[in-house]
Amino acid sequence: MTRLTKKNSGVIRQFDIKSLNVRIGYYFLLLISLILVLIAVIPIVWIFLSSFKTLSEFVNEPSFLPHKFSFNDFVNTWKVLKFWKYYVNSFYSVIGSAICAVIFNGLLAYSISKVRPKGSNLIYTLILWSLMLPPTTAIVPLFININKVGLQGTFIPLWLSMGANAFFVILYKQFFDSIPQSLIEAARLDGSSELGIFFRIILPLSTPINAVIVIYAINAAWSDFLLPYLVLNNTGKETVMVRLFQFRTSIATDVDIIRAIVFSIIPPIILFGIFQKYIMEGISKTGIKG
Repeated sequence: MTRLTKKNSGVIRQFDIKSLNVRIGYYFLLLISLILVLIAVIPIVWIFLSSFKTLSEFVNEPSFLPHKFSFNDFVNTWKVLKFWKYYVNSFYSVIGSAICAVIFNGLLAYSISKVRPKGSNLIYTLILWSLMLPPTTAIVPLFININKVGLQGTFIPLWLSMGANAFFVILYKQFFDSIPQSLIEAARLDGSSELGIFFRIILPLSTPINAVIVIYAINAAWSDFLLPYLVLNNTGKETVMVRLFQFRTSIATDVDIIRAIVFSIIPPIILFGIFQKYIMEGISKTGIKG
C-alpha cells in the first residue's frame, strides 16, 4: 500500500487512492489477476509434479503431489524415447525459421518502407488484409505445392513459411519507418546497393526489433505442429511437437508422455525467462498505426 500511495504514473495515481471506490476496484482487479495467474500456472505445475509419479501412483492414487522426487525416471524416459533426436530436429527447424523470419520479412518490409516501388501501398494493404485470414485456409494448396517442388521431408518449407509472415512484416515496417530516410539516401549516394543498405545499415540499426522477431519465430517454430506433421511425418526428422502426437500409438506409458511434455515446454519457459523484456516490448509494438 505504501508503494501505491507514492505512485505518480499510470491509470491509478497517488491522489486516486484516497477514494474508497478506487481502492475497492484496485483490489478487485488485483484479485482477478491472481485468479487468472493461478488458472494459467496450475496446469503447468500439475504436469511437472505428475511427471515424478510412477505409473501405479499416477493411475491409482489421484494425489496432487508425488511420493518422491526422483530425476532418474526423466533420464530413463529421455533415453527410451530417444528424445534428444527430436530436440535436434526442432533446433534445426527453429534456427532456420529464425534466420528466414529476419531476412525475408525484413527485406519485404524494407522495400515497402524505404524503397517504395510502384504498388508498394497496395502490397502493404494486401498484407494487412491477410491478417484476417486463418493460416489453415492455405494449408491444402501449400502442401500440394510443397510436394510438386519436391520439398516433402525437408525443413525448407518450415523455414520459408516463417519467412512469409504478415505480422512480422508489419512489425518491421513500423520500425523501419522510424529510421531517418537521410541515412538511406546517403548510402545510395556512396554507391551502396539496396541489399548492401539493408544488411550493413538497416539490420544493425534494428537490433531491438530483430530480437523481438527472433523470439517470436523461435516460439512459433518450436510450438508449430500442423505443417511439420504434414511435411516431416514418418521421415525420421519429426520435431518435438510431432513426436508428442505420435506417442499416442507408441509403447510409451501415460507418465512417459507427461515427462515428454515437460521436455517440450522447458525451452519456451527458459526463452521467456531470459528474454521477457523483449517479449513484452514486442507486445507493445503490435499496435498498427493508421
